[in-house]
Amino acid sequence: MNPLTLLILSKPHASYLRLLEGLPESTNIVVGNQMEIFEKSLNKADVLLNCFTPLKLFRELFMRCPNLKWVHSFSAGVENTLFPELIASPVPLTNARGVFSRSLAEFVIAGALFFDKKIADMRKQQAEGRWVNMDVDELHGKTMGIVSYGTIGHQCAKLAKAFGMRVVANRRRPELSANDPFVDKMYGAGGLREMIAESDFVVITSPITPQTRGMVGTDEIAAMKSTAVLINVGRGPVVVESALIDALKHHRIRGAALDVFDVEPLPKDHPFYSLDNVLLSPHSADHTPGWTDASMVFFVENFNRFAAGKPLENVVDKHEGY
Repeated sequence: MNPLTLLILSKPHASYLRLLEGLPESTNIVVGNQMEIFEKSLNKADVLLNCFTPLKLFRELFMRCPNLKWVHSFSAGVENTLFPELIASPVPLTNARGVFSRSLAEFVIAGALFFDKKIADMRKQQAEGRWVNMDVDELHGKTMGIVSYGTIGHQCAKLAKAFGMRVVANRRRPELSANDPFVDKMYGAGGLREMIAESDFVVITSPITPQTRGMVGTDEIAAMKSTAVLINVGRGPVVVESALIDALKHHRIRGAALDVFDVEPLPKDHPFYSLDNVLLSPHSADHTPGWTDASMVFFVENFNRFAAGKPLENVVDKHEGY
């Protein structure tokens, strides 16, 4: 077999590039974030790896590589990777789905504990030098409802069970989780509001697709218990932000822990900053030490499977968007 040619859209000196030493020695590797760097390799390119570069540049490079056999997204979300020509092409797209799930699940538990253990109230008293006893709650016996159950949801459910929680979830194809030991009840897409209504913590793990955009809106938020907390580690636009803000302002729900937003960075005058029943993360819940290394390790492993003629892992359904 001829040596494979790999084009990598990335900052040339990114630390995770050192992990490319795990590729076959015969691999021809071209790295850069300027189109001219790739000019001599366009016709020979077999694989294209996109590491957080703008969609415009990624699309341009893809369109000029006539012999591509595989494209990989360094991130789990592919909303900034998909475009009509890629969707229509036979070239498979893979992503980093599952690589960051454990850290996101830990943030979900942290968000739940933040509210049940009244961390904000404790910190306020500490800052004011006050000592006033307070009652706190526990996760044990509470219900976590997971929207769009998948790899992230599975990790959330696993941790929730360790705290003695009941777990309910929904997904478009519930039969895929028929034997999941961490889910007490699985709903199909039509059972979303019913699932939300019984949940103490509503956890959004959805990718952004035409079907999921605005999926949790006014009616879904109205179905939540007044004591419930919404936690979003999926994508911001899955939740109708105006509806969530209104519910939080009027205390129709207990609170929200958010890692993702409609617009990022969150504008300085955004209402979320001033709401005392919101915990904000600057889309950093999965930015653990070595998080980019973890993504590169997965790509290298997948590349070696590809080079050996084995099936790729994490193949994206380009029409569904995940």
